[in-house]
Parts: sequence; structure tokens; C-alpha cells
Amino acid sequence: MALLTTMTEVPDALRDLIGDGLDAYNLEKAGPPDERMLWIVARDDDGEVAGGLKGKSQFAWLFVDWLWVRADRRGQGIGGRLLAAAEAEARTRGCAGVYLGSFTFQAPDYYKRAGYSEFGRIDGFPPSHALVFLLKRL
Repeated sequence: MALLTTMTEVPDALRDLIGDGLDAYNLEKAGPPDERMLWIVARDDDGEVAGGLKGKSQFAWLFVDWLWVRADRRGQGIGGRLLAAAEAEARTRGCAGVYLGSFTFQAPDYYKRAGYSEFGRIDGFPPSHALVFLLKRL
């Protein structure tokens, strides 16, 4: 029987040992992930950041981790432009689609209007809300 230890932090060497083991298994089963980060930044004419998108492509899909637009610039099409630019880059990278998660108090309906379909959700996460998973095939 294996002894289990619960921690909130581990030494770098232990993190690397576990991560490298998982990476090796995944590589054996799925092939190279072709993992690449993606950042798209929207700026006002004065150079101030109006919004941004952070994502990562791997295994021929793009995951949008963050999409944010500054409160005073919302409703002006910046989010749509950021999302469209990410989709265009996903196509350039040969991705089959884009996926993301959005809390119900954020923007799942916005993504649905942009052609995304819900493929899963966790109700009560956070309490009184849900985490909605959406995707769009390209």
C-alpha cells in the first residue's frame, strides 16, 4: 500500500518528477501536444490596455483561458474582436476548434451568440452559479 501525503506546496524536484511522468505518459498515448501560448492585447489610441485574451493551443485545439475587457470599454466590440482574432490564430495553427469555461455571472450567453455550444457545466460552482464549458468547431 502507498503512503499518501497531503501538502499545499512541494519542492521543485518533486513537482518536476510528477509533471515529467505525466508528460511522458501523455506523449506516449497522444503524441506531441504542439503546445503554444497565445496573447492578444487590445489598446486604446493612447496605448492604454482596453482588454486582452490569453490562450494556449495544444493537441489541435485552442483553450481560451482569459478574455477581459476594461469596464468602460465593454459593449464596444472589443471582446468580439479579441475572440475573432483568437479563432483566426487557431485556424492558422491548424486547430479543430476553440474551447473555454465561463461562470454564469460572466458571459456564457455572449459566447453562445458567437457560435459556441455548451458541452458541460458544474452547477453550484461557485455557490448559486455554475461553470459552463463551451466550444466552437472551426
